[in-house]
Amino acid sequence: MKGTVSLLIDSGAFSAWTQGDKIDLEEYIRFCLDHIDVADAVVNLDVIPGVPYGRITAKDVEKSAEEGWQNYKRMLEAGIPREKLIHVFHQGEDMRWLERMVKEIPYIGLSPANDRSRSQKIMWLDRCMKYVTDEEGYPKVKLHGFAVTSLEMLKRYPWYSVDSSSWVLSSAMGKIFVPLYRNGRWIYDEKFWGVYVSGRNPNRKNKSSGHFSTLSSRQQEIVLNYLESIGFRMGKSRFVSVPQTHELSSNEKWAEKRPKDPNKPRLLEIIEEEGVCNSLRMRDEVNIIFFQKVEEALSKRERRYMLKGVGRLIL
Repeated sequence: MKGTVSLLIDSGAFSAWTQGDKIDLEEYIRFCLDHIDVADAVVNLDVIPGVPYGRITAKDVEKSAEEGWQNYKRMLEAGIPREKLIHVFHQGEDMRWLERMVKEIPYIGLSPANDRSRSQKIMWLDRCMKYVTDEEGYPKVKLHGFAVTSLEMLKRYPWYSVDSSSWVLSSAMGKIFVPLYRNGRWIYDEKFWGVYVSGRNPNRKNKSSGHFSTLSSRQQEIVLNYLESIGFRMGKSRFVSVPQTHELSSNEKWAEKRPKDPNKPRLLEIIEEEGVCNSLRMRDEVNIIFFQKVEEALSKRERRYMLKGVGRLIL
């Protein structure tokens, strides 16, 4: 329905693990129960094995899988609805855990390892499909993909839902996503562009950087037309060097960190017309709209993992 959003509550276990923090299960459960009426799904407090950058043994992985399973049962006992609670199966865990999940859990998350290549992630997800889909490729349970927004993986597997931070990380880096344009239509379910648009990009003059300013006139026209079609514009800024004592006006912002030398001038961005080249908020909105369009396009496809022969996918 237009105007509604889907809300997934996640513990942030991986982020906490990378920072050496620990999340209190009971506190997390209380938070989830306080917001369960507005949440479409809640992610179990999974347990990440070992320590960041340390050696992780098979025993560590097995111990974490067992602890994660106990956390899942505790969250169920506390009142988190079974149909909303996502338990997570991580790349590297024994497949018997996934086999057990499919028998007992209606909503399962598959989490490829961050330190694996895309091809390694795909090989692992292909293995998972043996357990989570039937002989015709239809999912036996609801499947959530963690950090899965590459178009290849979105199209390859029968996801019920996915999540990723790539849209917000990309916009923070000054990049927007642009669909292909063919026969008068924007195509959202095929390979798309990642175009850098920030005027503060230090590589904007490098022809291999993928920056808007290095594109051909036809390519620039397509990008501008796309922005206009969804209600946005490129914008315009100019850059000048000023003393560090300069007081910012409402249409100005610093374009670099403060130099260590207090007598050295500092680069200033003067916004002459607000747009995606100078507004992080606008880039966020453009990328959100893009992935909403991708979701809409992919929703028209049959949600099925289609195999022909041995492990070969036909899209």
